[in-house]
Order: sequence, then structure tokens, then C-alpha cells
Amino acid sequence: MGREERDRKIEAYGAAYAQLVAALGRFPREMWQYRPALGRWTIHEIIVHITDSEANSYVRCRRLLAEPGSMVLGYDETKWARALNYHDQNIDDALQLFQWLRRTSYELIKDAPEAVWSHTVEHSEDGAMTMDDWLDVYERHVREHIEQMEGVYQDWLAR
Repeated sequence: MGREERDRKIEAYGAAYAQLVAALGRFPREMWQYRPALGRWTIHEIIVHITDSEANSYVRCRRLLAEPGSMVLGYDETKWARALNYHDQNIDDALQLFQWLRRTSYELIKDAPEAVWSHTVEHSEDGAMTMDDWLDVYERHVREHIEQMEGVYQDWLAR
């Protein structure tokens, strides 16, 4: 990935919390627990998932920066949602934690030297992951889930 594209992605990565909060403002809070179908997530659950994913991202970023060549673990997001009872977790806490995790990682990467972008770790499910791969995944993660929330909202409106 070239420097210009990377810089654009870093800034988009850093803006994700504001993007998420703006999107959530479009969805009435009383529908956040609405489940569009069995096996699909509510907006509430998606928010908690975003935060848990960011916690994993936080660790992966630091491994890439400080321990290249090390192992990072995948996780089963469906099992986490069920076993950690996402449906009942506090949304305000989840949003605050996401904001903090994302901001601290953004601060680490925005001025990272060029050499770290070729660092790799071994992902337990996906194999080798570079710092650029990591950025690509997490820069789009929130945006993809906002689209998912929009689908839940449209389903709620149509019911």
C-alpha cells in the first residue's frame, strides 16, 4: 500500500468513532434491541461486537508494532455474542471503551515509521498479517457494521 492511501486509511480509521456516533443518531434508541430475524444481530449487539473486535484489534496492533513475528488469535464472534450476553451489556460503556481503544491505537499508528508497515504477525485463522493488512481490516470494520445497522433499521421500519 502506498503512503498516500495508507495516510487516507489512517485518518478514516481515526474518524470511526465519530462516524459510528453519527450513524447511531439516525436509529431510534428504542429499536436498538430489535432482532430482524433469528440468527441476525440487533444494533445493540453490533455495537458490543464492534467494541470486542476493537479490543482484539488493540492487541493485534501492539503485537505488530512491538512483537513482529508473534501469534495473534482469532475468535468466534457468534460464540462471544452468545456467551458474553451482548444483548444485555451496557451500550454507553461499550461506546466509551471503543472510543478509547480506537483513539489510542490511532495515536500509535498515525506517525509510525515506514518500517513497521511491513511487520507481520501470524493470525491463528488467516495466516500472515502485515500492519497494512491490519489497517485495511479495521479501517473498514465500523463502516461495514454501520451498513449492517442500516439494514436492521430498514427491516424495523418495514415491519
